[in-house]
Amino acid sequence: MSILKGLGVALVTPFNEDLSIDFNSLTKLINHNIENGTDYLVVLGTTAEAATLSGDEKKQIIAHIIKVNAKRIPLVLGIGGNNTLEVKKQIEETDLSEFAAILSVSPYYNKPNQEGLYQHYKMLASTGKNIIIYNVPSRTGQNIEAETTLRLANEFPNLFLIKEAAPNILQYFDILRKKPEGFNLVSGDDEFTLPVTLAGGAGVISVIGQAYPKEFSTMVKLGFEKKVDEAYNIHNRLVEMTRLIFAEGNPGGIKAVLSEMGIIQNYLRLPLIPASEGLHAKIKAEMKNI
Repeated sequence: MSILKGLGVALVTPFNEDLSIDFNSLTKLINHNIENGTDYLVVLGTTAEAATLSGDEKKQIIAHIIKVNAKRIPLVLGIGGNNTLEVKKQIEETDLSEFAAILSVSPYYNKPNQEGLYQHYKMLASTGKNIIIYNVPSRTGQNIEAETTLRLANEFPNLFLIKEAAPNILQYFDILRKKPEGFNLVSGDDEFTLPVTLAGGAGVISVIGQAYPKEFSTMVKLGFEKKVDEAYNIHNRLVEMTRLIFAEGNPGGIKAVLSEMGIIQNYLRLPLIPASEGLHAKIKAEMKNI
């Protein structure tokens, strides 16, 4: 699964003013990414506001992205939740012929312990599908500790990658240092992308990357080539914007950037709301600096 290397982008779902899905803008966003160096696309992740999409809407989005992508770059599909049996059933019943892998977030809200997290992913692995573990404690309320990730990596070859977004970068380094052959890690935190790539990671699944795919994919490639100074020049140019887009939560910030670029319209579904006027003004000013 080395095809999932470099810049992966967690796509937003563009909406019209009436909050229906804006498929024209979605087409623009996909082409903007593919034409500017994005290596693979993540469909229906958290950034896509997947929690507010109906089953029918999800099917329409999947079909649209498959059609527009036209096999140009690999696709990853988000299927996760806190009901293990239901997630397993969804994975088994979904047509995955167009997808390289599933991105499955660890169970949120019910806060399983480490053994519960292990058993959850063990059951998902039993589907035989290629699965990316997704650890994002800020959203799930529970951290998948490095030992648990490594235990899963050693036992189940189809759990081949982790999108790691723990706030402690040392956890990333522990996994990279001890991981088995054939298992890899991508940063789930845009700001950690370069240090994690330089330490042996496989790049990033990014939010900011969909606005600046050329810059971000170049930075990751320079990281792979160990061209540290050139890579950090790009990192330093983008780091303020990376912080700004998450200042009021995701995807409010990135939708503000993409709307300023004329790629999408700036609408979100409740309970999420667009970036405040103050943040939007800061984003606009920072775009000029970039």
